[in-house]
Amino acid sequence: MFFENKIWIGNAGDKRVSILPKMANRHGLIAGATGTGKTTTLKVLAESFSDAGVPVFLADIKGDLSGMCRPGEDSENMQERIRRFSLDEAGFSYKEYPTAFWDIYCKDGIPLRTTVSEMGPVLLAKLMDLNDTQADILTCLFKMSDDEGLLLVDIKDLKAMLQFASENTAEISVRYGNVTKQSVAAIIRGVVALEAAGGDRFFTEPGFNIADFFKTGLDGRGTINILDGRKLASDPTLYTAFLLYLLSELFETLPEIGDPERPRMIFFFDEAHLLFDDISKALRQKIEQIVKLIRSKGVGIYFCTQNPRDIPDEVLAQLGNKIQHALHAYTPAEERAIKTAADSFRVNPEFDTKTAVTELGVGEALISVLDEEGIPTIVERCKVLPPRSFMGPVSDEEKQRVYLADNLYLSYKDPIETDSAYEFLERVKSQRELAAREALEAEKEKKEAEKRAAEEAKEAERAEKEAARETERAEREAAKEAERAKKAAEREAERAEREAAKEAEREKKAAEREEAAKKKRIKSAAGSVASSAAGTLGREVGKTIGGKVGGSFGKTIGGNVVAQLGRSIMGTLFK
Repeated sequence: MFFENKIWIGNAGDKRVSILPKMANRHGLIAGATGTGKTTTLKVLAESFSDAGVPVFLADIKGDLSGMCRPGEDSENMQERIRRFSLDEAGFSYKEYPTAFWDIYCKDGIPLRTTVSEMGPVLLAKLMDLNDTQADILTCLFKMSDDEGLLLVDIKDLKAMLQFASENTAEISVRYGNVTKQSVAAIIRGVVALEAAGGDRFFTEPGFNIADFFKTGLDGRGTINILDGRKLASDPTLYTAFLLYLLSELFETLPEIGDPERPRMIFFFDEAHLLFDDISKALRQKIEQIVKLIRSKGVGIYFCTQNPRDIPDEVLAQLGNKIQHALHAYTPAEERAIKTAADSFRVNPEFDTKTAVTELGVGEALISVLDEEGIPTIVERCKVLPPRSFMGPVSDEEKQRVYLADNLYLSYKDPIETDSAYEFLERVKSQRELAAREALEAEKEKKEAEKRAAEEAKEAERAEKEAARETERAEREAAKEAERAKKAAEREAERAEREAAKEAEREKKAAEREEAAKKKRIKSAAGSVASSAAGTLGREVGKTIGGKVGGSFGKTIGGNVVAQLGRSIMGTLFK
């Protein structure tokens, strides 16, 4: 309860125990075993800071802090506590608080998102449980994306970058150190697991603006920002990484203001041991650095855990405001934890701190805060005030009515697809594929041209050979034709010679025949003359003979016979 300009926590008898607002940024611790009242104390502090106008961020791991959006309900127990603390005199009343419900899974509150680049390689490496070598490679890839001006917004961007690295390990290794396909493949497996755990919804735009956590209500009260951690608690790695990211964002974003009269903001980290379990030395040092330095930026961090030993000593030493609920000792280790918790307080001579820690009832706590000089006060055994808002959770429907009515919901409800590394690399890939296809087509066309040229060369060679063969055939045919012509000429000459010889022979024979005929004609003429003469002579002889023998008849006959005989003889002679 914010009373008399102080964060009133509880009473040690009649003495009020309060945190001074100007010392609230010196951080604090709320510790105690399960069921001892840590959650109630957290609510009382959150309500008091809100009443003081200080925005609050807290993670609702069990889901029982959502009742802060509804006024508390009266009961006999509450009336008894109001009387015990004389709260009526302090103006106590039940009331609701300005509440903003957030959810990184984007289901049960205003979507709470960030980008891969803003989360950074160190927290992502923790988130994906990478070894040192893989974490170094992831850092190199972030450096490469910065050098190339590539935005890593969502999981697609990170996977695209890793795929690009896997395909270009040789080139990247020259510029950024050894990058192996095996290590990149291991990181990709971590990214896939992160995506399956809801990272595809958490890593995207619009990323939340840290300034939206600093809102105040119309009445000046600080908004209580409640992160739905019910599902988140089942993935401690994501929960831790997100809280560390918030611290880093606050540290890097807020300006230095020293020690203000009241904090700019208060963070409550429930289940704080998750922040420090299984983290690297470098990450632990980063947390220690932030816790040490962020107070000068007006931010107070309050760790809630079961045992102070869950917090590293270097961090524990920075927590000036301590509230210790009951601890139980059933083992030697728990006995040592109780001693450690008791020894962290300034001794109060009125009671034994170690014994008191084990005797505290529900709603009781050992409290030590910083005084005006920043010195821890002696420990007081106190009864913690009751909260003014509703004890316990509200229904999901009532939560939904609250966050749907918040203007921030309209700003964050729809994810935005940004032109980032994935789109750029897809364009590069498309361009490379296009260039590869064009090169392939060009190579194909070149091969086809070469094939056509080869075929044309072969065709030309075949044509040349065919022409040569044709020429050779023509030459052979010409030679044969010449030979045939020569032979034909020779035959023609021979024939002509034969014909000439024959003609000469014929002419010779004709001449001979002519000569013979001439001779024959001569002979014939001579014969005729001789025959005629012989006939005439014969007839005369026959007539003479016949006449002498046979008279006139005998003369005729004898003349013809002798004449014929004479012609025959002459014909034979001149034949």
